[in-house]
Formats: sequence, structure tokens, C-alpha cells
Amino acid sequence: MAVLRSAALVLLAIAASAAPARADRIKDLTTIYGVRENHVVGFGLVVGLAGTGDDTRSPAVKTALTKMLKNLGSTIDPADLKAKNVAAVIVTGELPAFGKPGMGFDITVSSLGNSSSLAGGTLLATPLRGADGTVTWAIAQGELSVGGFVASGATGSSTTKNHTTAGTVSNGAIIEKAAPTVMPDKQIVLMLKTPDFTTASRMQEAINGALGAGSAITRDASAIIVAVPADARGNVPALIAKLDAIEVDPDLLAVVIVDEKTGTIVVGEAVTLRPAAITFGALTVEVSETPVVSQPEGIGGRGKTKVVPRTELKVKEENNTFKVMGKAATVADVAAALAALGAKPRDLVSILRALKASGALRADIKAL
Repeated sequence: MAVLRSAALVLLAIAASAAPARADRIKDLTTIYGVRENHVVGFGLVVGLAGTGDDTRSPAVKTALTKMLKNLGSTIDPADLKAKNVAAVIVTGELPAFGKPGMGFDITVSSLGNSSSLAGGTLLATPLRGADGTVTWAIAQGELSVGGFVASGATGSSTTKNHTTAGTVSNGAIIEKAAPTVMPDKQIVLMLKTPDFTTASRMQEAINGALGAGSAITRDASAIIVAVPADARGNVPALIAKLDAIEVDPDLLAVVIVDEKTGTIVVGEAVTLRPAAITFGALTVEVSETPVVSQPEGIGGRGKTKVVPRTELKVKEENNTFKVMGKAATVADVAAALAALGAKPRDLVSILRALKASGALRADIKAL
């Protein structure tokens, strides 16, 4: 497959750009305990669709339309609405930490019924609630943005691009009630996004170096506890901002990511390779069919003239000699060593797995 040929380029590109690791900010490596987004969800209606909505006889649409029209003071019977211009949808979003009334956030709108497309639709005012369904945190409304289309002809033929039964509304939800965020007071707990004892230990040392000895302790691989000094308790946000700016060199796992569907192979910075001898070959199977006419025997023979296929099978296997790969200490060396073998991406996947099984590849292989 042509797309698989890109894998070797990925390896070489990584090797060419490999550079000494630079420190990352604590802000990028952690989150603060109690400070997080909150899932909100709601049921609503999208109107203005060009005949691509739900069947108005659907109980979900009929009930929602009846309630909406009643709230608007309209006396129109939903049963009289025959056009498929309305769709029942589920609206989801993330209520941001420290969100205050009047602030907005993005929402995703997904079809709930048999609508074929939400393109061109407008979401009517939809209350968004939390998992318990008791508090309305925000109200969502707005014109949908759908990254695709559906086109159909009079004969019934149609074409579709991307996914048209889900869309987004940028800043489409307005917060009605302040987000339930817990602001630290006596201590700040930094939660590592990727738990690791080495990274946690380095982070503790960096914080103690910036704020003074004993300012931070490591609770476990995922949590660093920073005590809030008495003189900073009136201005904790400033202390958090100072912590965010501290740089730490995180420890990285030795990982090779393999996506055989797209032919992508990504070798992590910490991957190393011990000396190994490798041989690989390409097995080619060629199948061809040639139609042959079969005649009955003799002039008066029984049977009928038939055309039957004749199948030929050719198998070719290339014999390659062993190639010795030396110890590779960096990602650039790994990429160069594999590229020197002249292996194609599909071969590289098999080689990497075999090297891992033999113990020569010091890394975990994760398939996407």
C-alpha cells in the first residue's frame, strides 16, 4: 500500500529532528486537584433543516415540539407539521473551571433520531445540566457548524462527505450558574497527567529549589503536595502562577507507537536498541486465471462446450543474508539502523515486534 511507505519517512523525520530534551512547565505536566471541567448535557431540538430532519411522527420529536410550542404560547398542533425540518438532538459540553454567569463555552450537538443531516440547522434554547440532572448550569443555542454534506439525486443516488449528524456551536452555551470549583487554601495538590515516580521526584526538587526547602512533598507517583505559606493564603492564585512557570525535565517511557492502518511508526526519545542480527524476506504470491475452452470428446461425444478458468500460482521468496545492527543509544540511531536494512514499513512493524520479543529493543510497543 502506498500509504504505508510514509512510515519510513516518519522514522527518518523523527531522527533528523531529534534534539536534547527541554524542560516543560509544571502547568503543562499537571492539573490542580479540585480545579477541573465538568460534563454537562441536555436534550433539545434543531430546526431549519432542509428536509433532512426526523420523522415528525417520532414520539421524541412530537413530545418535544408540543412542549416547546406550549411554552411559546402557540396553538399549532405538532401533528400538522409534516415537513422533516426538525431533529431531536443531544447537546454536550464542558463547563469550564471557574466559569461565571455570562461566560460562554463550545458545545457539540448530535442527532438522536433518524435525521440524515443537521447541516444548516439552528439549535433552540436548551438547558444543560450535570450528571444528577438537578441544576441548570448553562443554556445552549445557536447555528450549527457541520463539517460535511449530503447530496442526493432524483433517482435515489446520494453522496456523503464526513459526518453530518453531529455539529458544533462555537461559544454556543452561556453559563447561568457559577461552576462548582474548589479553590485550594492551605495546600495545593498537583496531579501529574502521566503518573511517574521519577518525574514526581524531579518536580518536588524543582519546587523546593524555587520556593524553599520543605515546600513540596511527593505523596505518590501522581501527586505533589505544596503547602501554602501563611503569607500567601490571601493570594493563592499568584502562588499557583509561580508554580506553573517552574520548569521540570519529565522522565519519558521507552515506547514505540505503531499504527498499521496508516503505516505510521513513531519511536520515542527514550528507545534504545541492543546489538542484534536480522534477516527478513519478502514473500510474493501471484495468482492469475486464464479462461480455457473445454470441448466434448469426438464429433458425437456427449457433453457441452464450456469455458472453464485455469489458475496458475507463482510463489517467490527473496533470500536475504543476516544483517548485524549495532547498539543504538538514541532515537536517531534507531531510525538510522532500521532504515539501513532497506525494510518497507510493513516489514518494519514485524522487525520491531521481533526485536522486542528477543529483548534487543528496549521499549514497549503500543498499537493504535
